Amino acid sequence: MPVKAVVFDLDGTLLETAPDLVAAANSMLSELALPALDQQTIESFIGAGISNLVKRTLAASLGGEPDSQILERAIPIYEKHYAMGMLNQTRPFPGVVQGLRAMRAQGLHLGCVTNKAERFALPLLRATALLDFFELLICGDHLPKNKPDPLPLQHACEHFGIHPHQMLLIGDSPLDIQAARAAGCRIFCVPYGYSQGRDVHELDCDAIVASLRDAAKLIQTQSRTET
Repeated sequence: MPVKAVVFDLDGTLLETAPDLVAAANSMLSELALPALDQQTIESFIGAGISNLVKRTLAASLGGEPDSQILERAIPIYEKHYAMGMLNQTRPFPGVVQGLRAMRAQGLHLGCVTNKAERFALPLLRATALLDFFELLICGDHLPKNKPDPLPLQHACEHFGIHPHQMLLIGDSPLDIQAARAAGCRIFCVPYGYSQGRDVHELDCDAIVASLRDAAKLIQTQSRTET
């Protein structure tokens, strides 16, 4: 059956957030008197939420797993720096706005499903003028489980009143693919995002789209074929 709803990952799919995430992580390391890391290393930690990013950043800087005390201390430090600088360099990726407009013109339901906490995701979407495109926003602190668990996608299907195979997730990482497969949804991947150090062309997605503009064209073509 044709796609009736499209949901999007946030970091690395809609918004280029890596520069601000990396800056916050290195500011955290500096405050803890630990060595800084390069952008590529920290980028590979993006996607599974703040706690995971902080833990892996600490481990890479320390050269071993951080103990619970330094982790508990580090998380609020990171959140402080990210809150101060999360809009410094973050922008929508090329083709995002045009793609969202095209999908909305096709009559598709649109939503954003992210592991990012609402206190960060909501201001980012509002400041970048993307928020009004979405009928639904599911953040990392809204449900008991996050991607790669299928629960957020299952919740989105229930919200839109559709079957999982009628929903498409557009993301950039193995977490998105695992969530989509577990939920029974389709999955398109963008090649420009944060794929946790993996080559997106080697991942099990239904299509790789250069931009959301291209995704909108492919959805329209497939919908015509399936009807």
